[in-house]
Amino acid sequence: MNVRSNPVHPQRFASLVLTVGLVLTIVAIVFSTGLAHATGNVARGQTLYKGCADCHSINENAVGPMHKGVVGRKAGSVPGYDYSADLKNSGIVWTEDNLDKWLAGPQAMVPETKMFFDVPDARDRADIIAFLKEKAR
Repeated sequence: MNVRSNPVHPQRFASLVLTVGLVLTIVAIVFSTGLAHATGNVARGQTLYKGCADCHSINENAVGPMHKGVVGRKAGSVPGYDYSADLKNSGIVWTEDNLDKWLAGPQAMVPETKMFFDVPDARDRADIIAFLKEKAR
């Protein structure tokens, strides 16, 4: 019996391993950085929003401005709330992307803002934004 083996070429194998590793790394980066823009969990966002309720309400101004209609609204535009001049003049519109940046670090976006609280976790931000989109229309 004549058996023929197909030897593995070490260079091809190493190249394949590197390629697969690179693809997996790229996929991991895309998924991890895209989390904030992914669809958030509304129910979890509602639970997290309880921390926001120390200063905010959906329907009424409090220490912070009301959140009713926040998604798509121009920053600094809620009647009856005394915004900082910098936020009023910022030209920001509260898109999902801008809300994500704001929640990650409001002082970095508008240094003279009154808001001092941030949400460092991307998943938490996505969930809060999903809640605001759904419940604060």
